[in-house]
This record gives sequence, C-alpha cells and structure tokens, in this order.
Amino acid sequence: MKKLIIAALLVVGVSSFAQDNTDRPQRANMGNMTPEQRTEQRVARMTKDLNLDAKQQEQVKQLYTEQAQAREAQRANATDKKDQGRENMEAQRKAMEGKIAAILTPEQLTKWKASQDKMRERMQQRMGDRQGGGMDDRPQGGGGNMEN
Repeated sequence: MKKLIIAALLVVGVSSFAQDNTDRPQRANMGNMTPEQRTEQRVARMTKDLNLDAKQQEQVKQLYTEQAQAREAQRANATDKKDQGRENMEAQRKAMEGKIAAILTPEQLTKWKASQDKMRERMQQRMGDRQGGGMDDRPQGGGGNMEN
C-alpha cells in the first residue's frame, strides 16, 4: 500500500513539473499586460539586444506607444474585411520598419532585422504546428478492418 501511495505522489509530482512554464514566463503573461507594459517590455528587450542609448530608447518607446494607440483605434473600428485588415497590417508593418530604421544605427538595424526574421520564422513554425498536418498525418492502410 505504501508503494502505491509513493508511486501516485511521484506521478503527480512529475506531471506537475512537466507542465511548468518557466522557460518563457513573459509569453504566458502577455495577454494580461496593458499596452504600456508591453511597450516597456519591448523597449527593454531592444535595449538589451541592441544596446540602445537613452535617446533611442525614448524614440522607440514613443513609436511603440503610437503604434499601440493606432492598433486600439483600428480594433474599435473593426468593420473592414479580413483582406483589408491584412493589407492595413502589412502597410503598418512596413511603415514601422522605416521608422525603426531611422532611429537605429546600421549595425543595430542589421541585428534588429535578423531578430525579426527569427521571430517570424518561429511564429510560422508555431502556426504550422498548431494547424496539424491535416489528412497527411493519418495512418495509411484503410484504418482497420471495416468489412462486414
């Protein structure tokens, strides 16, 4: 009986440890953050990754704040169709890249673009994983004996 209880406790302990999400704590809290908090986090990450000076930090913070306000206004007026929204998002992304390029030095810009590319790649990978694989993932061979 003791062994059964110990085994059960071990299984519960291991399963709770396996679900621990400490590798990306900021990702778990993103939905609970205010736009200002997200802006602060983005500026802090860029400062760490790109060694931004104080002036650049302030410019990037202002840029991200404006972007968040524009996004909120767009959500409030979310009457446009999906394709139009996608086109608007792409135009905003390109405009943002141009503004960031004006703030950063050429070396910082190169690093920033590389990190953006990696982020897009990870996002596409996650989206692919989330969608599964469709019919290709099913085992071949008829799925068992379905004859009567």
